[in-house]
Amino acid sequence: MPITYKVTGLMSGSSLDGVDLAYCEFSREEKAWDSRIVHCETIPYPDWLKGLLLNPASLSNSELMELDLLLGVHFAELINDFHQGHNVAPNLLSSHGHTLFHEPAKGITFQAGNGAIMAERTEIIVINDFRKEDVAQGGQGAPLVPIGDQLLFGSYDACINLGGFANISFDDPHGQRLAFDIGPANLALNRIAEMEGQDFDKDGMLAAKGEINQEFLHHLNSLEFYRMEAPKSLGTEWFQKVFIPHSSSPELSVQDQMATMLEHIAIQLASSVDLACAKKVLVSGGGALNNTLMERFSFHSGAELHIPSPDLVQYKEALIFAFLGLLKYQGEVNCLASVTGGTSDLSVGTIHN
Repeated sequence: MPITYKVTGLMSGSSLDGVDLAYCEFSREEKAWDSRIVHCETIPYPDWLKGLLLNPASLSNSELMELDLLLGVHFAELINDFHQGHNVAPNLLSSHGHTLFHEPAKGITFQAGNGAIMAERTEIIVINDFRKEDVAQGGQGAPLVPIGDQLLFGSYDACINLGGFANISFDDPHGQRLAFDIGPANLALNRIAEMEGQDFDKDGMLAAKGEINQEFLHHLNSLEFYRMEAPKSLGTEWFQKVFIPHSSSPELSVQDQMATMLEHIAIQLASSVDLACAKKVLVSGGGALNNTLMERFSFHSGAELHIPSPDLVQYKEALIFAFLGLLKYQGEVNCLASVTGGTSDLSVGTIHN
């Protein structure tokens, strides 16, 4: 009889939609893992906290440390309410936290949300801070999800997540897991939607009303990042410093900007699938719910695109971070050098009892 492990995963993505919580169960027979999301919820950030997270570069070192503590307290309160509301008590809590800085070339990465405070206030073992050990060994510290893709969703040729940024993971012909960030996704689309007073382009309706501007499209596709070889990863610093100045096209209507940006994202997604030689692709993340984006992605790609259940679409990353915490607690590898460019596979994360 396999043992069932109960873990709550916490994820806060770059798009700042809110805090994703997923209470999950995992079991293993021999080497095969099984997983399921039992309860899940997204709690929006309060405006004052979202405002601080939008521009961490403007904060002093002491203010950043204070923000780390504030997030730890905030996350603990959300978790306690979540567990009480669903009458559950997990064995572990695994937190991605919120990335304030990620510049691995400089050896810098900071996922805020103080784990010691979370452990004290929830009275649950907390595993967090998953990136710094790999960055210390020269790796990108990202992406971390691919080992979960490999062990939990290995029946697919590739897994794509469409969050603030898009990323892909897949096995090469030798069975080695590869992964990289593809480019901006919801961060870029949401920024244009805000021009119309919308948080996001629901169902891709704005994009569907616009026309693709070929000059702007070519300009977007010419970014140097797309010519770089993997491993490669992106952060909000790159988005603000490189992508936003490069992607400004005020002479176009909002609808045309949205249509062109969406087409650009679809082309980059299809290009990554072609590189992976993938025929069957699992697509998750909020972008998978953008009908126009998925239509254009399908148009440019010959792959069979699979969108899973709504819970898995929206909470797959929270599920996998719960899994990464479980692997760390058991002392097993949860960070692949083939993905991050580090010197060796690692069991990453900090355990707070």
